[in-house]
Amino acid sequence: MTGFNETKRLRLALLAGLLLSLLSSASGQSEIRVATADHDGFSRVVVTFPSPLSYTLEKVESLLQVKIKSGRNLQLKRDTLQSRFIKSINQAKTSDLFILEIEAQHARFRHDSFAVEKSRQLAIDFYPTEASHGDVAPPPEDSPPSEIAQDGVPPVPLPSPAAAPSRAGQPAIRGIKTIVIDPGHGGLESGARGKFGTLEKDITLAIGLRLKRIIERNLAFRVEMTRDKDIDVALENRAAIANNHKADLFISIHTNSSYRRNARGSETFFLSLNATDEEARRLAYLENSSAQLDKPLVEESEDEIKMILWDMAQSAYLKQSQALAEIIQDELNSLLGTANRGIKQAPFKVLTGVACPAVLVEVAFISNPEEEKELARESFQDSVAEAVYRALVRYLKIAG
Repeated sequence: MTGFNETKRLRLALLAGLLLSLLSSASGQSEIRVATADHDGFSRVVVTFPSPLSYTLEKVESLLQVKIKSGRNLQLKRDTLQSRFIKSINQAKTSDLFILEIEAQHARFRHDSFAVEKSRQLAIDFYPTEASHGDVAPPPEDSPPSEIAQDGVPPVPLPSPAAAPSRAGQPAIRGIKTIVIDPGHGGLESGARGKFGTLEKDITLAIGLRLKRIIERNLAFRVEMTRDKDIDVALENRAAIANNHKADLFISIHTNSSYRRNARGSETFFLSLNATDEEARRLAYLENSSAQLDKPLVEESEDEIKMILWDMAQSAYLKQSQALAEIIQDELNSLLGTANRGIKQAPFKVLTGVACPAVLVEVAFISNPEEEKELARESFQDSVAEAVYRALVRYLKIAG
């Protein structure tokens, strides 16, 4: 009987411990998930938060600490660590901080970060800066920590030296000095209109100004706008503005529209006389016609495009334009979580006559009510600007 009572007490104790564990879990314990992946030239760590949280990043020798300000009982859940550059991932706690410690193989690295508000994720890219890599330099000692506000607005990341020139006042790479940003439409020409009254011209200007601020803050480039307010600018004048400023890159920003209400996602175009498909050709017609939306691209205009393509020796620029378009499309897909419609070619007038690599970005479909609401949100506009900026940094790496 005594043995039976002892066994019963042990079972009750185990059950009580299990119940306490479950109660503890239900009382606010949350997981922070961490995954790693290697890419060409860098390693990426993706941190998924249980809710929007305030944090800072701080480099301490070979450690990058993600200091999370939260009173919640957070627990770390790691996916299998398989990385050439990341050595370990651990956690530490203080009275008011949960600290995620990401240890690199050595202390000579540069990090870059961006937040994905929609999925509550933080992506941190680690770039090795050992002398053996040759193409990068050690990070400056006074680099400030990145930070994200409580409202989840992503920080402006510092560019990696492997991918971008140094800050203002220092020389840019390979002679690239000027970037021209072209917010589509403006003034009387409002562009496409969404179901809820959102105008393309307003969205493109907001994104263009945000992109200008990010580039000027982080890169040693002069950034010019074809328009910085709600004014009319003719298509041919946009190319002239770029050429007068001796642009090295030209990025035209638009929002898409389709008769199909469920059309969604981003598209990035570079110039070609022959459109990728009928929908791309129709879109080019609409953009080229400006206020006269029902006027098709006439044969004389096609001949003019042929002449411009010949005069500019576009084969040299098209290859670079395609590379930039591919990278922008990739960043928009990953950062915004939008559908991948791929890169395309079309005879956009705004791209003709521009004497440098040039792309046209259709951010999302303003004709889709869901995407129209997203386009009107400032945080989404920030995300678009962030995606294009990161694409620019990646492009500079291959261009340099």
